[in-house]
Amino acid sequence: MQNGQLPQVDIASVPADALLLDVREDDEWAAGRAEGALHIPMSEFVGRVGELTERAGEGERVYVVCRVGGRSAQVTQYLRQQGVDAVNVDGGMLAWEAAGRPLTGDTDPAHVA
Repeated sequence: MQNGQLPQVDIASVPADALLLDVREDDEWAAGRAEGALHIPMSEFVGRVGELTERAGEGERVYVVCRVGGRSAQVTQYLRQQGVDAVNVDGGMLAWEAAGRPLTGDTDPAHVA
């Protein structure tokens, strides 16, 4: 990491089988999300980080996403300080949807709120 910048990847670089951590709030999650993503809202993250460490394999990269990339950058920074291989997904779920990546949600059709 140069100049204190967090590692970021664009949507096209996120593998289909990646461990995707979605840190948006519940209403955003319900509107549209990536299938199989782990949902821990940023507002609850520190208290629930164990859910991530239980799911992530040893040394597994965690792709962190929010709506546009701001909250996920903060969580990525926190995770890296804890020794987790975490990267911020540039553009967040808005870019995910724009790229045509699959979404699921509690409403039909699913879309990113």
